Amino acid sequence: MQSTGATAGSITTLSSSISVTLHRRDQSITNPKSKSKSFSLQHPLRFERSCRTSRRRRKGWLLTMTEHMSEGIHIMSLSSSGKKLVEKGGVQPIPRLDDHLGPMHRIHNPMMDNKFFEPTDGFFVTDYDVATQFVAVDMRHLGTQSYFLRAGPRESVVFEPEEVKAAIVTCGGLCPGINTVIRELVMGLWDLYGVRSIHGIRAGYRGFYSGDPMPLDRQVVDDWHKKGGSVLGSSRGGFDLKKIMDGIEGAGYNQLFIVGGDGTMRGAVAIADEIVRRGLKISVVAVPKTVDNDVGIIDKSFGLDTAVEKAQAAINAGHVEAQSTPNGVGVVKLMGRNAGHIALRATLSSRDVDCCLIPEVPFYTEGRGGLFEFVETKLEENGHCVIVVAEGAGQELIPRNADQGYDESGNLQLLDIGTWLVSELKRWWKKNNPDKLSAVKYIDPTYMVRAVPSNAADTLFCTLLAQSAVHGAMAGYTAFVAGTVNGVYCYLPLEQIAKSTHKVDVNNHIWAWVRSINSQPDFKKYNENGNSNGKFVNSESGYALKKAADVSA
Repeated sequence: MQSTGATAGSITTLSSSISVTLHRRDQSITNPKSKSKSFSLQHPLRFERSCRTSRRRRKGWLLTMTEHMSEGIHIMSLSSSGKKLVEKGGVQPIPRLDDHLGPMHRIHNPMMDNKFFEPTDGFFVTDYDVATQFVAVDMRHLGTQSYFLRAGPRESVVFEPEEVKAAIVTCGGLCPGINTVIRELVMGLWDLYGVRSIHGIRAGYRGFYSGDPMPLDRQVVDDWHKKGGSVLGSSRGGFDLKKIMDGIEGAGYNQLFIVGGDGTMRGAVAIADEIVRRGLKISVVAVPKTVDNDVGIIDKSFGLDTAVEKAQAAINAGHVEAQSTPNGVGVVKLMGRNAGHIALRATLSSRDVDCCLIPEVPFYTEGRGGLFEFVETKLEENGHCVIVVAEGAGQELIPRNADQGYDESGNLQLLDIGTWLVSELKRWWKKNNPDKLSAVKYIDPTYMVRAVPSNAADTLFCTLLAQSAVHGAMAGYTAFVAGTVNGVYCYLPLEQIAKSTHKVDVNNHIWAWVRSINSQPDFKKYNENGNSNGKFVNSESGYALKKAADVSA
């Protein structure tokens, strides 16, 4: 290993596989055995080929790490040739309380004093441990990668257990796993860090300024993971920043754990900004909750796997009903306001679905290449047909009244695509096949899907998300989201997540699998000569039909 080109105040290390430029940063860390003594940390973290993370020395309470990647790493290279993979900004920085309060007094992680286990090498995570956003890329368009800090316990923290007063709030609609997240937040704070002041905020954001909080401990939440819904209660709206902040500051909360969807995330951003403006020592941590899985960047939201699993019963019932009558059609409506992830995954995992309709792909009912032509073909071939439709699909086809506006979260109220589609199917069949028997069976399992406890996979996922959130808050990070990126638990900037969306990519191979397995139409319009005269393209209003002269090429 060589040193080359180091500037004042920095140290550069080179190996044959990776090049990293680090800046030294002093930190004052307290000896856990003697709170009156401290020392100045001057040891830069070094990368070596033989170890994936930094070498750490714990004996004698000596730390050999720094935790300021956003200030520390300037260039990371794939090889000694110097080809840049990440420039400053590639690593997505997570705000810290130090940023607006100045250098924080740090203590050793209380987990190091746990009598039941001894932390091993690699147990603690540093800001040099990152995950890349993309693992599969087109080599012709590599661009600059984004990296996210790995979640997990840090060797030093900024909160003494006895000073922590934590608040947990759930907002928005229900989702499998909410109670599991609450439970594991409490268990993580209580068991791992010895925190004893934990409070549940009732009925969403409005609970900060109306009603009394619920004291939480490990006995209170012991069996919550077996319950559906939210024991704390959840609601939409009620976001009054001044009232919320006055309530938070008045109660003395210094760790906020916020569980909710995109609207909740935007509220959390406003709270985090106001905390900085007021100069408060309060960490804001968010855990994304959306059964639709429409929050971007992260792999998925908790509850998705449970929702897809529960949807199977509805699809199976629709299939049985359709099989049991001449020319039977089963219509199953699943959740998915703006994104069709549940419908897509339920279709692929069921194998009884003939056609999947999602918000990202407009469809039409009558005419060549339309839905009803496809249904007629399936009835001729199999004697029955099963359609899965996401609740947000086909909204442009349904007549809308003037009084059908927006809900308390600011979302456009959805019209019932399920009942409309059933009505249109019956009308179409009666018009075109007046002498043939047929029956359309409609199943809407919306609340059955979202109001159940999390399954085993989601319970595990919720547990690790919650513990990741606790570790980050104790270490002094703020305005971040705990989530997975390519299977790695990470800390992601809250503001980025609040602005992101995650829709089904209809140009992706997964949607191609749905269409090829079902042989369902692509719903491209046909002209009078029988040729497709359009294709779907991404636009500001979603996927729209666009004329294209080169479609047949």
